[in-house]
Amino acid sequence: QVQLVESGGGLVQAGGSLRLSCAASESLFGINRMGWYRQGPGTQRELVARIDRIGTISYADSVKGRFPISRDNTKNTVDLQMNSLKVEDTAVYYCSALVLIGANLNNYWGQGTQVTVSS
Repeated sequence: QVQLVESGGGLVQAGGSLRLSCAASESLFGINRMGWYRQGPGTQRELVARIDRIGTISYADSVKGRFPISRDNTKNTVDLQMNSLKVEDTAVYYCSALVLIGANLNNYWGQGTQVTVSS
């Protein structure tokens, strides 16, 4: 079972930046895909950005050009640099790991970290 620990959330003014980090309990080479999701008040959890084992990256349209995702295979971490933050980016941000075990895809989640953007 993969354990994920997020850090870096907090309160920031609109236009500011935050960097989220997700530390995985095992090597990223054993994880098919890592991603960041978010869930705002009264909304469903949505994809923000993801990166797979070979480095393919996808972004939600709402964050393209603002939230680059990166990974450090030596530290087993995946970071989300959040720039030009908007009030609507306020949400709990969750780290996700997708692992193929046999014929089953297993999805693991971190505990979430709150990001609040004030106007």
